[in-house]
Amino acid sequence: MSTVQLSADLTARLAEAGLDPLAVAALASAAVAEDLDGGVDVTSVATVPDHARGYAEYTARAAGVVAGVPVAEAVLELVCGADLVVTRHVPDGAAVPPGTVLFGAEASTRALLTAERVSLNLLSRLSGVATLTRAWVDTIEGTGASVRDTRKTTPGLRALEKYAVRCGGGVNHRMSLSDAAMVKDNHVVAAGGVAAAFKAVRAAFPDVPVEVEVDHLEQIPPVLEAGADLILLDNMTPRQLREAVVLVAGRARLEASGGLTLESAREVAETGVDYLAVGALTHSAPILDIGVDLRA
Repeated sequence: MSTVQLSADLTARLAEAGLDPLAVAALASAAVAEDLDGGVDVTSVATVPDHARGYAEYTARAAGVVAGVPVAEAVLELVCGADLVVTRHVPDGAAVPPGTVLFGAEASTRALLTAERVSLNLLSRLSGVATLTRAWVDTIEGTGASVRDTRKTTPGLRALEKYAVRCGGGVNHRMSLSDAAMVKDNHVVAAGGVAAAFKAVRAAFPDVPVEVEVDHLEQIPPVLEAGADLILLDNMTPRQLREAVVLVAGRARLEASGGLTLESAREVAETGVDYLAVGALTHSAPILDIGVDLRA
């Protein structure tokens, strides 16, 4: 496996997508190292001549939304080295029908086959997240509400999965525990009440956005009075959500969470809340079926 850094072009494209090129390169390198486990691709070494050069096409076998093409390219660059030539056909965020060629890669045939599984694992996973996100986005279109992800992400893949949510048209919630506060039920218990928990966070971190979770309408007025930026309405019925919207009257943004499904999404969005929090975007998205085929 080549140890060269990512090309300047790919580095720029990853940065433009809001991804850290060094982090993507490190992830790709670790994933390939895991696949090789200190050895070589014994099947490809045994069956493919060392001098053989091939062209592989990455093709969507099902309809979906593409995400992760530059991430797959990072894997290919690290394995194939400087002689890799990529022909791009479809950008991230594009909706594609079955049979769409996403991109082609020309390099050493052995290297292409060694990189195949890892590049597909990442590309299929991220495209699956984008595809599911787009389904939610399409379902609530025109309501004024947005679909938002959570921190229920695959360890080590958070930045990539949240990128895939953006490719699908969704909105990112906080990226980490440090860039925004989320006062949930256990924090409330520890602090001695919803308003007390909010005030404690605001006092310790005055410049950090604060979201407070409530599960009863009577918890909203004291949270509003304390100055909450955003209120998470946990496991409330559409009727309760509508009441909360009237009660808040635009003084804070509202996020519906808990038990949401695609079937109920539009009814919830039409209550007037600003966001639907959907952990399933990242923790339950099926992969998008994508295949790699060598062409003569």
